[in-house]
Amino acid sequence: MDMSDNNKLMTGVLILAAGVIILLGKLGVFSFLGRALWPLLLLIPGIVLHVWHFWRKGPAELLLPGAILVVYSLVFFTGVIGGWQTLRYTWPLFFLGLAVGLFEYGYFSPQRQNGIFIAAMILGAFSVLLLGWTLFASSIVYFLAALLIIVGIWLIAARGNRRRSW
Repeated sequence: MDMSDNNKLMTGVLILAAGVIILLGKLGVFSFLGRALWPLLLLIPGIVLHVWHFWRKGPAELLLPGAILVVYSLVFFTGVIGGWQTLRYTWPLFFLGLAVGLFEYGYFSPQRQNGIFIAAMILGAFSVLLLGWTLFASSIVYFLAALLIIVGIWLIAARGNRRRSW
C-alpha cells in the first residue's frame, strides 16, 4: 500500500463513522442516551473526587462534594428509571447525600471532629425518618395494612391449634 491508499482508507473510515453518527442521531439514539444517562454528569465527578482523595492526591474535603454528587446521581437515576413522580417519595435522600458527605469527611479527615459525626448522624436519621414518612404516606400504607390484616388473621386462626405436650 502506498500513501494514497492509506489516505483513502482513513478518509473512508472517517466518512463511514460520520454517516453512522448522523444516522444514529436521526434515529434518536443520542437524545435517548442524553435523557437516560445524564445523571452520569454527577456520578462521574463524584467518583473522580473520591478517587482523587484516596490516591492521596487531594484533601478529605473533596469527599463532601463527592458523596453529595454520588448520592444525588443515584436519586436522579431512580427518577429516570422509575419516572419523575418517584421524587415525591425519594426527596429526603437529598438530605442523606449531605449526611454521607459529612460522614465521609469526618471519618477520613486527619483531624477527627465529633461535631461532624453528630451532624452527619442527625441529618442521616432525619433523612431516613422523612423517607419512611413519605413512603408510609404513599401507597405502601396499603401494603402495610394488608400485611397486618394477614398476620392478625393468622394469629387468631392459629391460637387454638397449639400442640399440648404433657
